[in-house]
Amino acid sequence: MTTTSAADRKTQIREQAHAARNALPNKDEISRTIVQRFMSLPEYAAAKTVLFYLDVRSEARTRHELPNALTSGKKIVVPYCVDGELELFHLESMDELSVGMYKILEPKPELRTVEAKKVSVEELDLIMVPGVAFDRRGGRTGHGKGYYDKLLEHARRETPLVALAFECQLFDEIPMMDHDVFMDKVVTEAAVYEGRGRG
Repeated sequence: MTTTSAADRKTQIREQAHAARNALPNKDEISRTIVQRFMSLPEYAAAKTVLFYLDVRSEARTRHELPNALTSGKKIVVPYCVDGELELFHLESMDELSVGMYKILEPKPELRTVEAKKVSVEELDLIMVPGVAFDRRGGRTGHGKGYYDKLLEHARRETPLVALAFECQLFDEIPMMDHDVFMDKVVTEAAVYEGRGRG
């Protein structure tokens, strides 16, 4: 598949996935099932430091289960965006979050400069990855901005990458380019799919 046709196919897939996700009823309820399934994975049990994404728009919602994660005895980390890069924040209470630009939940600006709150990607033992569309072998496409691609480049090789998605976001095959990263697992309300991972 040429680069152009792969890019066009990804655009089509993104549009279809967005439409399916937006039309899905009971997102809160289904999201709880997905996040609970994520938190019952052996990878979660083994991890000391876990990155949770903060849901945006119609993504599988993590905000309802985050309070439970915060009482799990693990170091919970959330990302926020600065100049096109994801920075990582050690979250200890839901009170540390506020609604920022684009109505996205993010760490309060005044807490971001606190040295003890900063986390490096190399510290993560498990990374929860959002995305627009996936396939069952762990192929993923995001919004095309590459925020997570940049972050994942610096993650430890052995750190599992686990995507969360609604079943309606799954496609037969996501066109993957050389720089794209396969997930180790994709968790939906119906199943946990074993991905190819980073090999």
